[in-house]
Amino acid sequence: MTPKLFEALLLELIDENPFAIRAALQILKVEFTSEIATLAVTCEAQPRLLVNLDFLSASARTETHVKAVIVHEFLHVLLRHTEGRQPLTPARHLAFDAVINSIIHRQYGSAYSSMMSEYYGDAKGLHKLLRPMNDEEARCFNQSPSGAPEWVRAWAALYAGRLIADDIENLARTLSDSSLKRPSGSKAGPFTLEDAGMDMSDLIGNHADLGKETEGALVKVIESALKQMNGHGIWRSPGDRGIGGPMINTLFASDSSPLRKWESRTMALIKRYLTPDRNSRARREEPWSYRIPVLSPGDRRAFLRAQWSPFLPEASWEGQHLRQDGTAQVYLDVSGSMNAEMPLIINLLNRMGRRIRRPFWAFSDEVAPAIIERGKLRTSTTGGTSMQCVLAHVAKTRPDAAIVITDGYIEVIDRRAVAKTAVSRLHVLLTRDGNPSLIKKAGLPYTQLEKAPS
Repeated sequence: MTPKLFEALLLELIDENPFAIRAALQILKVEFTSEIATLAVTCEAQPRLLVNLDFLSASARTETHVKAVIVHEFLHVLLRHTEGRQPLTPARHLAFDAVINSIIHRQYGSAYSSMMSEYYGDAKGLHKLLRPMNDEEARCFNQSPSGAPEWVRAWAALYAGRLIADDIENLARTLSDSSLKRPSGSKAGPFTLEDAGMDMSDLIGNHADLGKETEGALVKVIESALKQMNGHGIWRSPGDRGIGGPMINTLFASDSSPLRKWESRTMALIKRYLTPDRNSRARREEPWSYRIPVLSPGDRRAFLRAQWSPFLPEASWEGQHLRQDGTAQVYLDVSGSMNAEMPLIINLLNRMGRRIRRPFWAFSDEVAPAIIERGKLRTSTTGGTSMQCVLAHVAKTRPDAAIVITDGYIEVIDRRAVAKTAVSRLHVLLTRDGNPSLIKKAGLPYTQLEKAPS
């Protein structure tokens, strides 16, 4: 894990996540340090996101895992304002993290919560509550829910969104070392707690600052987010705070403003024309079905077949695997007629991070490298608009995918120049008020964007 990769993932998360999270992440100054164990957000006037890259390199197997840790820390910052002023005991710390991890599991699914599943995979005691049940535990519980220990039923209810932090805190306080010790000679089942201790040293996030007041810009962001949550949090007191209903879902609602809708649909169009790139560092997780001779809790037919077959049958399993994400070479029309949409498009390209090959290219009547610095496009062109120079550049560089963003007010295109780009997947994105006639006449595939909100 490098600083550059982390910052790219943070930008992607800001774009992918709902606005309550986005508002907080955008004001944080990222600082890489080994002085904290995992991640932490400072409570000072200029809040900082402190990141231990060694921790991420050792514990986060995928880029989604990195995002999961960032979301976990954000929820630390937000929800600590709903826990009241009770003493911060080890049981309370454990309950706090358990509820946060259950929120992440329900809102984002196993791709995110697998970070906690792996990090706490070898937990022998109450730290099991910090992750969802694994396949063996889920199978045993589903076979006899009523026969499971009380703490296991609470575990299942927590990740189903039916318990709040007070319940987990009381459970952790009630269990003692003496009540967890199994008789000598007995076998340890999946629900045997071998240790009731609550060591806080391996908890993720900034637990040291849970009791501190927040200052500066972060205060307004948190107040706004809490208003969106309707005053609800994760604790029973004060009020009706819980995590099973719509109060936490409001935190994860999408921004429905016209600008966000336009940005979302435009970005989806750009992503559609990206192609997998073997040299890209970008990865995404996608579902993967496979069959192996190991019984699966989701394949009842294989389980029944095993009752009479002398051979262990193959069972269906569902998992995830990493796939190389797409990248594209982008050509941006910087002629004067593109001024209206230019700031919005530049913002989108900047947020797409590693999915766009750098440098991307600007063109008027020549192609020139372009970079984005502090939200502004920096390039050098000579004025006018020519598609011919773009086609020549694509033919010369031969990218797998190329996207041209233009208003279509160009010269007549030579079809022989178009034919030379055949090895690349070339697509034109045309602005709403652009003219498609010459693009269409040249046989270039194109999509016209929606009108950008004013």
